[in-house]
Amino acid sequence: MEYTESEILQYTAENDVKFIKLFFTDIFGTLRSLSIQPCELERAFKTGISFDASAVKGFLGVDRSDLFLVPDPSTLSVLPWRPQHGRVVRFYCNIRYPDGTPFEGDTRYILQKQCLEADKKGYEVKVGTECEFYLFQTDEKGNPTDIPHDNGGYCELAPIDRGENVRRDICITLEQMGIQPEVSHHEAGPGQHEVDFKCDSPVRAADNLATFKTIVRTVAARNGLYANFAPKPIEDKPGNGLHINLSVYRDGKNLFEPNNMKAEAGSFLAGVMAHIREITAFLNSTENSYQRFGKFEAPLYIGWSYGNRSQLVRIPHSADASRSRIELRSPDPCCNQYSVLALIIAAGMEGIEKRLPLPEELVINTYKANPSDLANLEKLPSSLSEALKLAGESSFVNSVLPEVTVKGFLESVLENKNF
Repeated sequence: MEYTESEILQYTAENDVKFIKLFFTDIFGTLRSLSIQPCELERAFKTGISFDASAVKGFLGVDRSDLFLVPDPSTLSVLPWRPQHGRVVRFYCNIRYPDGTPFEGDTRYILQKQCLEADKKGYEVKVGTECEFYLFQTDEKGNPTDIPHDNGGYCELAPIDRGENVRRDICITLEQMGIQPEVSHHEAGPGQHEVDFKCDSPVRAADNLATFKTIVRTVAARNGLYANFAPKPIEDKPGNGLHINLSVYRDGKNLFEPNNMKAEAGSFLAGVMAHIREITAFLNSTENSYQRFGKFEAPLYIGWSYGNRSQLVRIPHSADASRSRIELRSPDPCCNQYSVLALIIAAGMEGIEKRLPLPEELVINTYKANPSDLANLEKLPSSLSEALKLAGESSFVNSVLPEVTVKGFLESVLENKNF
């Protein structure tokens, strides 16, 4: 629901709000926050609340370290897991310089800009995410172990699925915060789960994903468990993917017609595929990410197909035009969803602008195909080092992301590749 600043000030005064958390993300997508009292909220809306940007990797140096958090009124939500007496609410924030101009390295702002660019060209992008995670047991001190919470498999039922109640609590908490989960179930790995979301605007989808990961970790901890979003937490088991579903609308019509890729829709997909190698470092930002590719339905080769889960891009069959979409299967949950969506949307829009032709459908199971059928197929980067090199040399990446973000990202990852 959209609120005005005056309505929010009235709400906090009348609803026993005692703390306000201001959320923002660093260049890796890690959610950070600071808290203010309600009496500071009006100032936050007008001028922002300052923080030390030099303490956040990839932002600014100590010689120019003041940035300000300005709450986005549309993101007001009560945190249901905090006390209901003396409530705690949160806002996602835009980051600005002292003079009020946007901080170019704010990845939420970067995504907002890409959405505006698409809108100027007459296009609206909708995004739905499917996020996987593992639940692990904790020891007597509450520290995480490498023991999965259960030994269940895909869509397993209780009592084998021991995480059923945890998923229920996650979904209820999401609904309390105004976020509508679409599907939840046990995934193929032991202790692995997935929650899928309805399509929404890219910025809201990115905000909701950040909220989702916070809720999962909070609910897991309340149940004596540890939630793990790493791309490959268990070497010989399925990895955690972040499948990104995209639809593109023009004049209110979904360009991805049911089971029919043509014209602008095909060019959008062609643009994404054309730049996928260059942007993979941002979609898959850890060394662990590259252990996931090519195994347990995670892609390795660059191709697309209807319904085929071995491909980089799957186009789910649909009888409903409103649900027609493409599903990009390479990203993992350790990415910064704001910069990732900005790069994907920019790539797709470039594909439409240049009228790129869509490569032929790859109608093979790449996990079981003969080596001769795979010999000439282009692959995703095989390592983080290769992906970083491609990103650093990419004129496309540098046209979408500002220098401060690209430089900060590359330097930070190289300092600690297991970040």
